[in-house]
Amino acid sequence: MAEKETTVITEAEKILDRENIIAKAEEVLDQGYDGIIGLRKRWGHVSPYLFTTKDELKELELEPRYNLATFVRQLKNKWPDARLGIVSRGCDERALDKLEELGVFSKEGVVFIGITCSMEQAEECNCEKPIYTPLDCTGCWKCMEECPKDAITRINVCPILVPDQFNLGLGQRKAIYLPFPQAVPKKNVRDPNHCLRITEKLECKGCENACEAKAIVHDMADQIVDLDVGAIIVATGLDFYDVSGLEEYGYGKIKNVVTAMEYERLTSASGPTLGSLDRPSDGKVPHNIAFIQCVGSRDFRCEPYCSSVCCMHATKEAMMAYEHEPGTKSTVFYMDMRAVGKRFQEYIARAKSDYNVTYIRSRPGRIEVNPENDNPIIWYEDTTTGEIKKFEAEIVVLAQAMIPQITKDLAEILGIELDENGFVKTPGGFLQPLDTTKPGIFACGYVHSPRDIPDSVTQASGAAGRAAEEIASLHSQGGK
Repeated sequence: MAEKETTVITEAEKILDRENIIAKAEEVLDQGYDGIIGLRKRWGHVSPYLFTTKDELKELELEPRYNLATFVRQLKNKWPDARLGIVSRGCDERALDKLEELGVFSKEGVVFIGITCSMEQAEECNCEKPIYTPLDCTGCWKCMEECPKDAITRINVCPILVPDQFNLGLGQRKAIYLPFPQAVPKKNVRDPNHCLRITEKLECKGCENACEAKAIVHDMADQIVDLDVGAIIVATGLDFYDVSGLEEYGYGKIKNVVTAMEYERLTSASGPTLGSLDRPSDGKVPHNIAFIQCVGSRDFRCEPYCSSVCCMHATKEAMMAYEHEPGTKSTVFYMDMRAVGKRFQEYIARAKSDYNVTYIRSRPGRIEVNPENDNPIIWYEDTTTGEIKKFEAEIVVLAQAMIPQITKDLAEILGIELDENGFVKTPGGFLQPLDTTKPGIFACGYVHSPRDIPDSVTQASGAAGRAAEEIASLHSQGGK
């Protein structure tokens, strides 16, 4: 049951790491263990202490390093039948392994709760983890192979960690990274804002030494290229309405209220949790999920239009939740069910009958939190009966409005007009549905109007056809 160490953490991660360790320690006490051995500050000094209650764990200290092996050995010798958890570093565990080899200690009844050393502690000890300089590291990672406790996890040899935009900040990535799993071309890129070499903070050669193809070119710079083109297709896609301003939903304040895209990344196999839907508050997998539709859309305070895809997206996510954890109950709070695609209504019926999904026609007014378990509580009006009701879920997913991703500045540069909702204006109507207010420039996808992926693909084919017509017309007139 030994917990393995992971990579060296930064100052910003210390608080979260401490919370996770305390949560693990509480679980060990819940399993009936007699106590947790860790460090506690008393009378101005940090020393070993036997924590026997959850309240005491609030005073748990993780640093500085203290040789716990002697204290653990003494305690076990005094109470050989005691079942103990030990908040330990890799060196503590290795020391106890050695004592067991010598026959003076037994790890029976002991569970290890591993500490991830901070950078300061690792540099001070220089024994928990190999500390290397990127300039000298060749990327062979023999140090990882030699470590008996797997104290290093290799992602790549870049030493920089930053929030991963693709995972909405729920995970981290390196300064050299693959933008997203289906990237075309599928090649790593370097972050110009964080790469040590690009920002000239350090002559880092981490990625260069690891690249067998020798494809890293450090002196490559951005270039502005002028192109003379015959047609332009605007396909800048969508963005998401910031729901943090809608205070009634508690996003950003209530831990277990997430957006639909955050939920999507949490359940994705390529996401930060590798497909496990872990609640932000405690890491537990929820079995009672609520989806709230039209958050920021069909609302004259925000965006008055329907975002088109949210009803079916929520249904798909609810079905996936059931497939991940059979028996999961999902409840969808909706204004109007807009299932207008081919066989979409059958899909909804199958969600009800086979996937434990319930639909409630309503407009939730606010979300509160149950302080006992961090569960969100939804207050809503059931529009079929006119009653005010409440519903408690383990996690709430907000289907935030989708908005066209095009700025007024870009529209002015292109010389095209936008409509009152920010979409590209198409004055041709049904006769020229893909044209903009400027000849030779066409639009498709969500920047044109709310639509799903199949509609966007079909529209993209049409826009490509219109662009080809425009270019052919220019050639026939003798243009380039």
